[in-house]
Amino acid sequence: MHPWFERTELPRVLAHRGLVTADAADHGVTENSFAAVAQAHAAGAIYVESDCHRTSDGRIVLFHDDDLLRITGDPRRVSQVTERELEHLMADRGGLISLPQALESFPTLRFNLDVKAPDAAADVGRLVAEDGARVLLTSFSDARRRAACEAAESEIERRGEGIRPATSAGVNTLAKVVSAVALRSAVLVRHAVAGIDALQIPERRGRLAVLSPRLIEYAHEAGVEVHVWTVNDPAEMRRLLHLGVDGLVTDRADLALSVVAENRR
Repeated sequence: MHPWFERTELPRVLAHRGLVTADAADHGVTENSFAAVAQAHAAGAIYVESDCHRTSDGRIVLFHDDDLLRITGDPRRVSQVTERELEHLMADRGGLISLPQALESFPTLRFNLDVKAPDAAADVGRLVAEDGARVLLTSFSDARRRAACEAAESEIERRGEGIRPATSAGVNTLAKVVSAVALRSAVLVRHAVAGIDALQIPERRGRLAVLSPRLIEYAHEAGVEVHVWTVNDPAEMRRLLHLGVDGLVTDRADLALSVVAENRR
């Protein structure tokens, strides 16, 4: 088992882009901000899910969208602004947090990092190499995920020490898993998830059911956890935990932690 999973209880709560309570939102705090990560930590979350983009001056920041419009009202792309410019834009929105800041400021948190931009993959990998034991790397793009993991492994080799980050499946790998489950082939699932530590999935994709009891069964047989996103309703959380999922990716880590505590009793 990778250290990212060790010394914590199942099921896991992954604070999706940190935690922004209604009161924090009223004060201007936004997702993926320093304040959102701090609030998730204060609520008792061990795992924070976030996203990585690269600024025009080569800094890796925690930010979800390709552009700044939804969060700041600025139409430019993240790749078109400097870290300093983004700090200014995020100053009254909970504060910008870079990847190095996140790792340094929250040494007890474990990060689930989605590499959003192709040009960010290598830098993300290098930056997390020293903290690979508490990082899981992922991306919708399997190629991007592999590039980040390979950069981390190269940096670890250069240093002569370290632990590779954990990783979860991209879209192409997940498609193979879903097809293998439909064929009722545990063997094909094992082949598909080779080198993968977790399947992080939506319950459905349009009309297609992604999550199923059989997928959970085959994933567990292959030694892979199943985390479902993005689950904010307590009744849905309870239902999914009853099905046997290993983790909930949620905007409401505070609620999910309470539901999980009930489930453990």
